[in-house]
Amino acid sequence: MNDASRSGSAPLIKAHELTKTFDVRRTSGRLRRTREQVHAVREVSFEIGRGEMVGYIGPNGAGKSTTIKMMTGILVPSSGTIEVAGLDPSRSRTTLARRLGVVFGQRTSLWWDLPLGDTFDLLRKLYRVEEARYRRNLQNYVELLDLADLLATPVRQLSLGQRMRGDIVAALLHDPEILFLDEPTIGMDVVSKATLRDFLGRLNADRGVTVVLTTHDLGDIEALCERVLVIDHGGLVFDGSLPDLHTRGGGERMLAVDLATEQPPLQLPGSRVVRVEGPRQWLAFPVGSSAAALIGALVATTEVVDLRVQEPDIEEVIKALYAEPPGDR
Repeated sequence: MNDASRSGSAPLIKAHELTKTFDVRRTSGRLRRTREQVHAVREVSFEIGRGEMVGYIGPNGAGKSTTIKMMTGILVPSSGTIEVAGLDPSRSRTTLARRLGVVFGQRTSLWWDLPLGDTFDLLRKLYRVEEARYRRNLQNYVELLDLADLLATPVRQLSLGQRMRGDIVAALLHDPEILFLDEPTIGMDVVSKATLRDFLGRLNADRGVTVVLTTHDLGDIEALCERVLVIDHGGLVFDGSLPDLHTRGGGERMLAVDLATEQPPLQLPGSRVVRVEGPRQWLAFPVGSSAAALIGALVATTEVVDLRVQEPDIEEVIKALYAEPPGDR
């Protein structure tokens, strides 16, 4: 159940049996050409509440970008309906654009030959943002994303990671209600990724901006999103929380334990020791079972210095989900 359902408020984004097909011409033989209909998105339905941070993930060609383009009005659905902030995106694209921020990792909204700061000023005029609000937002976002020293640098001279941070500032200058991010950490090093993730978390918490995130970096999803939508071959195969996704994918959780003294492998119900290094042991246990029960049994019989629970690798969980036969999803 999403936030909108729990609160009883109307969803900010609502898709019902959303479908997009494309006609593709293919060559058959030396001269003959045939037309084939490709289903990019198949009857996808979901609702996203105000203030949610939702990860929208899937393999290449699954339909992620097509869905985002329908939500932003770039593409018109072949059938079904999509409503964003109470509007039909394709029919109210200009009006809706003032309420959305959009960042596509492989494309930029920045002017290639202009300094970064001049690009921001042009966007202020395009969105008709009042001067005081623009200056306040610019100062805040530039400081949080560490761009102050780059405002005089032409966009073409920025690294991919720097340009991505600039694109995110550009998308937020007009205070959008909804932020669509497509591969926002592409080209970033570990430090830059951590900075951006922290920034997005604060943006959502402090300003209530709804964020829809598509990415191949599943670390972004784990760091930011409580809810995940998974699409495969154009169809929605999962809609739920990260813990539920881990459960659906099966596998094992891991309890890493630092004991006061070195001991033989622990024998605790519902677990198995998979590794021992001196006083540290790793115990595997099923995803669906309680870590609290295992920890309780552990501390009741053994002196523990420290412990931590490790969830299954989300990439392996996603692979297991994709591997399920369509009828089992």
